[in-house]
Amino acid sequence: MSQLDWYLSVNLKARHLRLLVALYDFRNMRQVAANSYITVPAVSKALGEIESALGVKLFERTVNGLRPTAYGECVIRHARAVLSSLNQTAEEIKALQNGSAGKVHVGALPTLISTIMPKALTLLKQDAPQTNVSIVEGRMSALLQDLRRGDLDMIVGRLPNKSDTVGLQEQALLVTPIKLVTGRSHPLASRKEVQWADLEGYPWILPPPGSLLREPLENTFARHGLPMPSNYIETLSTHLIRAYIQLNDAIALHTVDILYPYADVSLVHVLPIDLSLTTRPLGVVWRADKSLPPSATLLLRCLEKVCSSLPSGQEADAMLLAESAGRASSECDRHDSTNS
Repeated sequence: MSQLDWYLSVNLKARHLRLLVALYDFRNMRQVAANSYITVPAVSKALGEIESALGVKLFERTVNGLRPTAYGECVIRHARAVLSSLNQTAEEIKALQNGSAGKVHVGALPTLISTIMPKALTLLKQDAPQTNVSIVEGRMSALLQDLRRGDLDMIVGRLPNKSDTVGLQEQALLVTPIKLVTGRSHPLASRKEVQWADLEGYPWILPPPGSLLREPLENTFARHGLPMPSNYIETLSTHLIRAYIQLNDAIALHTVDILYPYADVSLVHVLPIDLSLTTRPLGVVWRADKSLPPSATLLLRCLEKVCSSLPSGQEADAMLLAESAGRASSECDRHDSTNS
């Protein structure tokens, strides 16, 4: 057994890993010492001993503080995973002692925070009141980093592109058609037919660059020979989208599951236009090398139950379009009666 193998398997302790993670996060020995209640020389000595045992330099000393080397990046990544696993072990032991199912750390996309997630959490608490949940809201790219690092047990949202799921396991929950929506007072809301050329000149709410829906939308504009809008805001917040289209003649992307049945569909109008975005379904993602803890498995079952109670994508799609068409027809009838 080499010195490196011996040190990693026998002599490297959790306190060493915590010290390395703290050095990586703070990049300053003085701050690490203050937060660890030890002296700066003690921090420097411990780091030197770890580097000597591993036979590599983990941090470069610069005038601006510590800078991790490629070896440091590697060690820190695995240190976080080990510490996360130890924390999960402690939580599960406490859960078994208390007769509860423990705690689940979940990442969720903004589109689900106010819709599917509350219903699933309600079911979870009804079945296992002592199962606790920590939820982080964010974009998929950032949440995937947290998941791979071991800070999250699972991510709930639109499944990422296949190229981003290496080393991950996924389960689809719900197929959700994407539609273009406006407020009820939008000039296009009273029309029974809308063409892509009719969309030019209006303000838009776009998904941010790098988000799962941005590239498919850009491809759709190009396919119809239209430039990307020049008057827009970028957000994934469903609350902002629904509020903004009430105040402006803006056009936005919205998923059918968000509009029905949790949101007030009377506030939005679905444009009768073929969007044909190629998107992946809503689902759950977790690390393939790490089984879901009992608490996460319970939440997954609740998510499955909620999604199974929703209408299928085509059914919800048809219901929303029918309702929007009915409102548009009523608006036209009122307009005609007023002019006659």
